[in-house]
Amino acid sequence: MSIWPYLQKIDQTADASFLGWVIASFSLGQMVASPIFGLWSNYRPRKEPLTVSIFISVAANCLYAYVQVPASHNKYYMLVARGLVGFGAGNVAVIRSYIAGATSLQERTSSMANTSACQALGFILGPVFQTCFALIGEKGVTWDTIKLQINMYTAPVLLGAFLGILNIILILTILREHHVDDSGRQCKNINFEEASTDEVQVPQGNIDQVAVVATNVLFFVILFIFALFETIVTPLTMDMYAWTREQAVLYDGIILAALGVEAVIIFMGIKLLSKKVGERAILLGGLIVVWVGFFILLPWGHQFPKIQWEDLHNNSIPNTTFGEIIITLWKIPREDHNEGPTGCPVEQAWCLYTPMIHLAQFLTSAVLIGIGYPSCNVMSYTLYSKILGPKPQGVYMGWLTASGSAARILGPIFISQVYAAWGPRWAFSLVCGMVLLTITLLGVVSRRLIAFSAFSVLWLVLPKGARNQIKGLILAKNGTIKALRRIISAANLNTSNV
Repeated sequence: MSIWPYLQKIDQTADASFLGWVIASFSLGQMVASPIFGLWSNYRPRKEPLTVSIFISVAANCLYAYVQVPASHNKYYMLVARGLVGFGAGNVAVIRSYIAGATSLQERTSSMANTSACQALGFILGPVFQTCFALIGEKGVTWDTIKLQINMYTAPVLLGAFLGILNIILILTILREHHVDDSGRQCKNINFEEASTDEVQVPQGNIDQVAVVATNVLFFVILFIFALFETIVTPLTMDMYAWTREQAVLYDGIILAALGVEAVIIFMGIKLLSKKVGERAILLGGLIVVWVGFFILLPWGHQFPKIQWEDLHNNSIPNTTFGEIIITLWKIPREDHNEGPTGCPVEQAWCLYTPMIHLAQFLTSAVLIGIGYPSCNVMSYTLYSKILGPKPQGVYMGWLTASGSAARILGPIFISQVYAAWGPRWAFSLVCGMVLLTITLLGVVSRRLIAFSAFSVLWLVLPKGARNQIKGLILAKNGTIKALRRIISAANLNTSNV
């Protein structure tokens, strides 16, 4: 949450559009690295890509702590630092691949939810630490020997670097390779040399590529939506509620920490709910909740946000022409405070005619998005891992992570450009339309989003009549192998995999 005010402090030439590029650089690095680390993990012990990736993140966090030192071009140093941190974060593909290969189908949803809960815990603690570090203030203390300034902006990355070193130690001493098939039986690890002779081999078969592509698109949209929400929180609250930089870091940190607590609760509930209604139903419900959240965020009413100069009052705007407003603005001096002017900057023309988003609106929307996003997130890559089956999933998980990274690149750029030019009404209306299209896509491909197996692949190509006969046999509890063979043979399909 401190990136935007820190960027404003170290480089006065940085604007909201450049903020989008800084945030997107993280995801660009992750998008490039994910397939590389995923491919690496398919053929080598996973300790290797995990250790290297975290070391890169540690070095990049240290670079971020020094971006205020150069005399010029500070915003570009921040851009590079964030990009390298994202490159190190490409190890997410390795982590998800490990979990998918180490769990049976019955364990998969619960294990993915547990991992997401741990990520959400980090999402909680990050803003909490950031909020605590806000007490240090912008000045902080300086370690002159190494030219290190420790303040509310650099303390979080220094903590991140320390935790990265701790993670490397834990990986080297604790992590063990483990691979099972969909039933939970031990399999021979392709990326690990040692394997006992009684281990079963991974079954072969064709993956449903339509389901793979569709899930990548769904995951892209889900990450796109949350990335743009995460990006716009600080500028939106500073514009709408005239918060200072320190207030924005503190209050937005508290809000995101609360959303993290909410996410942990959602993840724990999903573990139970998925057994009753299934992953696809939860994914659909999550998308609907997200749509409602962004719809509520649309600005309504006749109250306008505070303009960034205190001498200009909103109640005078409706009674003047646009030309008179511009002439008046040239005559108004800027506020002279350490924190700088607060409110909606007049350079954003929409501030003069777009109603403000009330705090109750924003908080209600945040709660709903905080319910919908974690539901969609964990269900999308849980379904994806089941679609892929028991084969090593490093490369496929790399592409899924890359699609999410592409969303985190385009989301901040999209929202920063549209928000700055046209305001929240256009920005959030376009998001609502995007979510509706995603719900439509889910409805079209829903029947293909099923766990991989020889039978499930065969099922997709069976005529509707044959599928109905098989359903009848199952309902009648008479689904014998001979009966299934007769039905599939009648459909002129190969029965060798039945």
